[in-house]
Amino acid sequence: MDPDAARALDGSGLRSERRILPDVDLISAIFSAFGLSASAGLNAYIPLLVLGGLNRWTSLIDLAEPYSLVSNVWVLSVIGVLALVEVLADNLPVVNHINDGIQTFIRPVAGAVAFAASTDAASVNPVLAVIAGLLVAGSVHTTKAVVVRPAVTVTTAGLGNTPVSVTEDILSASVSFIAIALPILIGIGILVFGWPIIRWVLRKRRKAATPG
Repeated sequence: MDPDAARALDGSGLRSERRILPDVDLISAIFSAFGLSASAGLNAYIPLLVLGGLNRWTSLIDLAEPYSLVSNVWVLSVIGVLALVEVLADNLPVVNHINDGIQTFIRPVAGAVAFAASTDAASVNPVLAVIAGLLVAGSVHTTKAVVVRPAVTVTTAGLGNTPVSVTEDILSASVSFIAIALPILIGIGILVFGWPIIRWVLRKRRKAATPG
């Protein structure tokens, strides 16, 4: 093959690769963002703690300004104290429901910050990222505070709140780490849990559209 043609082919291949790689980065960033914001719906501070810690001490993620502020030692310390306070409050009868009421405003905001921070490098529109983070974290928080916790309180006379709370915190930390280290697993989880919901919605729509 003519060397010039080979170089042209190589150049085309590189250009093609450059077109593909941003798409891969974008998808990974979105999966990470969904995982982190969903985790914030369970505990507002754990995903930010994981995000800041991994940005500061590992190469798994590289946050741009102003989001890199969460990796500042003092900021991490404050987030850590707040996370501990929420963990303790979430395990106390009555206090846990008051905490959920307060967190109605905090968890969605934390989810928005996590979503925006993890998608910033992929050039996702920051307004869309904030809205998506608010919706994802808000949905998870609402499910926890309005559906799961009252049901656990009623069915176990409050005795089940502590193990459920511990499970939620472990899940929040685990999903946050996986969202950064292996975002593809978050994508698989979205498909596994999301597909039955999509099928149910489509089935309901078909039944509604069928006359008689």
